[in-house]
Amino acid sequence: MLRRFSVDFAILSMLADAVLTLLALRLAVMMRPALPLFFPSLRPLETVHLPVHLYVIAPFLWVLVLLVVSAYDPKHTYKAADEFQRVAFGTMLAALCFAGFLYLTSREVSRWLFVLFAAFNFSFLLGWRTVARLLWRWSRVPPVCRRVLVIGAGEVGQRVACMIEKYAWTGLEFVGYLDDCPVEQGEGLPVLGTLDEVARVVHECKVEEVVIALPRQAYARLDSLVAALHELPVQARIVPDYFALALYRASAEDFAGIPMINLRTPALNDFQRLMKRLFDLVVGGAMTIAALPIMAVVALAIKLDSPGPVLFRQQRVGENGRLFTMYKFRTMVDGAEQLQEQVNEVDEQGHIIHKKPDDPRVTRVGRFLRRFSLDELPQLFNVLKGDMSLVGPRPELPWLVEKYEPWQRKRFAVPQGITGWWQVNGRSDKPMHLHTEDDLFYIQNYSLWLDLKILWKTLWVVLLGKGAY
Repeated sequence: MLRRFSVDFAILSMLADAVLTLLALRLAVMMRPALPLFFPSLRPLETVHLPVHLYVIAPFLWVLVLLVVSAYDPKHTYKAADEFQRVAFGTMLAALCFAGFLYLTSREVSRWLFVLFAAFNFSFLLGWRTVARLLWRWSRVPPVCRRVLVIGAGEVGQRVACMIEKYAWTGLEFVGYLDDCPVEQGEGLPVLGTLDEVARVVHECKVEEVVIALPRQAYARLDSLVAALHELPVQARIVPDYFALALYRASAEDFAGIPMINLRTPALNDFQRLMKRLFDLVVGGAMTIAALPIMAVVALAIKLDSPGPVLFRQQRVGENGRLFTMYKFRTMVDGAEQLQEQVNEVDEQGHIIHKKPDDPRVTRVGRFLRRFSLDELPQLFNVLKGDMSLVGPRPELPWLVEKYEPWQRKRFAVPQGITGWWQVNGRSDKPMHLHTEDDLFYIQNYSLWLDLKILWKTLWVVLLGKGAY
């Protein structure tokens, strides 16, 4: 059975959008000759013929733009208002892109034909989603209510309870906790009793599901607790206390036939990773071609300004802690890394500050390049190689990563980028190893739409030169 929010439904939606876009374009071509009957001032046309390639480009463009704005992502389209907003925005953005393409390649296409096509397509794409939602609502059987008891009111148990309440629409109903700890019972949480009272609470509250979410120090109680649950008519599940151990996200998986918990599950799923890589190749490739003349001028200026190589190669820490060689235009005197200790400072909290605006190692041309971030242009080749992404946390220096606290390493859960949320909200004014929270915000809220927003903000931040040194 096709589930409403699934990969198969997303693929079906993409196919439906492509077909309806093609239908809207064809219908507009058929309707254009009849428009003078309603608007006599329009130039009459007996027949309209469009180039065949437009019938291919239009559906592809619409689906691509809707992908970029996350119109097929269940996390962003669960509510009707959110889905319609994204589809409407995506349709308008695709229409603007299509209009620009027609202006550059097929100016003979009637403007009224384009208006008809855009109107039909907008109506079709919103219309079929409205009908689908109504049919789903009318045909869907209400979910069977399942009452859930959580054993353990600590951090793990509270996370489980939040998840149950978040997915209450599936029929889950959170009953309360069982916990032996007086502190947890006194914090206003719905603790219904101690672990020894599990049988009484299950019978009195008519519990169907029990989730054991005890902290690691309470695992000694598991044997007796599981034995007691075996005698009760409930489904029992255990949530291991791995939150403190996981680098970013953990998941259960099968490893050579053995069930295990992966403590370094990627923050991006396979679909998100595929779309991000396609975005990097397409947009990064176009940016590289456009930047080649600028890079040639910059290389010449560096060569004339000071002795030493044009490119600066430095080892950085990438996704999952993998080391790679990052490229930049040289902005300092040759051998500047050997003078790093003379520049490093320690603030009042004991944090190392390794960058400052009056760094004596920066050359005259280098200061200009840093002012407008032109020294970062060679990193486009890192993007094309797959070492980096256009958008993501900045790749850090290995010696600084060695001083990271464990929670800060979560910033390496995604591909490192040329620009990111931290850069457009502070740049060098906020050393990245002291503001990992910005990188974690990006990871937790990742979408292609957020990448586009960051790239757009990066343009203005670079032009203003804020925090660049």
